[in-house]
Amino acid sequence: MAELTGSEIIARCLEKEGIKDLFYIMGGPMLLAEATCIKEGIRMIDVRHEQAAAFMCQAYSRLKQVPSACMAASGPGVTNLITGMANALVDCCPVVALGGSSPLSQFGRQVFQEIDQVELMRGCCKHVDRLVNLKRIPQQINFAFQKAMSGKPGPVYLDCPGDMLYQKIDENLVDWSFAGRPMLDSRPMGDPRQVDALIGALAEARNPLIVSGSGVIWSRAWAEMQAFVEAAGIPFYTTPQGRGVVPDDHPYSYLAMRSGAFRDADLIIVLGTRMNYIIGHASPPRFGPAAKIARIDIDPAEIGAAARYVDIPIVGDCKAVLGQLLAGIKGRVNPDSYSGWRKQLADGEVAKRSAAGANKLQEDGDIHPVRMLEAVRDFARRDAILCVDGQETLNFGRLTMSTFAPGHRLNSGPFGTMGVGLPFGVGAKVACPDKQVIVVHGDGSMGLNAMELDTAIRHKIPILVVISLNGGWTGDPKREKPGRDLGYTRYDKICEALGGYGEYITQVEDIAPALERAQRKVDEGMVALVNVRTDYRARFSGVAFSDYST
Repeated sequence: MAELTGSEIIARCLEKEGIKDLFYIMGGPMLLAEATCIKEGIRMIDVRHEQAAAFMCQAYSRLKQVPSACMAASGPGVTNLITGMANALVDCCPVVALGGSSPLSQFGRQVFQEIDQVELMRGCCKHVDRLVNLKRIPQQINFAFQKAMSGKPGPVYLDCPGDMLYQKIDENLVDWSFAGRPMLDSRPMGDPRQVDALIGALAEARNPLIVSGSGVIWSRAWAEMQAFVEAAGIPFYTTPQGRGVVPDDHPYSYLAMRSGAFRDADLIIVLGTRMNYIIGHASPPRFGPAAKIARIDIDPAEIGAAARYVDIPIVGDCKAVLGQLLAGIKGRVNPDSYSGWRKQLADGEVAKRSAAGANKLQEDGDIHPVRMLEAVRDFARRDAILCVDGQETLNFGRLTMSTFAPGHRLNSGPFGTMGVGLPFGVGAKVACPDKQVIVVHGDGSMGLNAMELDTAIRHKIPILVVISLNGGWTGDPKREKPGRDLGYTRYDKICEALGGYGEYITQVEDIAPALERAQRKVDEGMVALVNVRTDYRARFSGVAFSDYST
């Protein structure tokens, strides 16, 4: 029987795990594994920075709700992955990274690129492992995928020492029984007593509210959530990356009344999201001190460590628990009971949006970023995937641009990582080639992974990039922030030089026509970039997420 190297076993296992696309940068000792992945029919997309490979995986996984895979060479190749893996950990995303490492048999002798990569990765991954036996490689790879996706998803790192990669074994001696073992996909139901307690609380409440997050996406529970919202008549709000699980323009969505709804709600159902800074820890002063808190989460540790006391804790899968609630509210919860609450929010929404001066921007120079974002909003298709990155761009974008499909809004997430936008766009387009993908970038964040334009162009991954070019890292009306200024970089020229299409815009009336021209190029298979000069003075002044800001 034929002999196989560890590299060949890895490639065969990845194919059996369902990996169709893999993001990487070539290098030793992973070269044979990468070459064999190509032979196994896996599409190998070589990027320009390993960090970007992990980001692309994150977007890919969020859109398809499956684990994704990336590879890196040893030493600096693996350390470059760390920011991407940390972002995936905080975002609860099942990225599986395989990193080459110095030979296990020589570890401790200061060989080439030797560093303990397992320990480096331990703090930013859900699970780490190291290949130590060729017979067990299929088991270890399947375990990596199982652990990445089970319960609360998260990233997994698998260390691949060079001697394991090039050692050979008779293929009959390899334990293939685990290769391609299906994901367990368990859906634990909530404790019926706690579910009943929540239904009882709903029956007593006058101002209930749902605050949902990415757990609804990972559970694929968007249909159940919309059905529950409509059957119970409850207004809802989502975290920024949870947008679209129920369309933003649903009648029970009151986006302009977020702060008032949080303050006045008497029952808050925290559904598939953490009670972290994104929602003010669901605590006063942002939320009412007397409000009752119910929480639905698949991770009991999350509920047990909540920053605010949870009155009704329900450990379970969002899809399963929502099914229990839908069955249980029949005859017990009347949507008419909340009609006054919905009217209060609806009237407040109308008043805010029609108030004197509402949406009137002071413009006496460069374009206000909101004008650019409004143009993108009006241009984007309803099922467009929006990848948003930056500071003012991200903050203004939350208020300006809507999302109507689950998983179709990607941003830096709770870790707040800059530079995710363009890699997210590439990963999103690979995952969903038939969707319109628009990357909306600040110019500062664009600089972190700008060379991924080259990745998209070389691999014919047609995306549209729109940049808010305000000359630096953030709005700075007084020009007093150290290191803020970057100049007005002609990213459109960079895109052109790499083989894409670029336009530079300085007048607000030119944005929409430029977007149309750029999209036509994208539809022809090109990467297009519209570089819009915006006002450096424009500074977002909404709810702060921390005690300090950039």
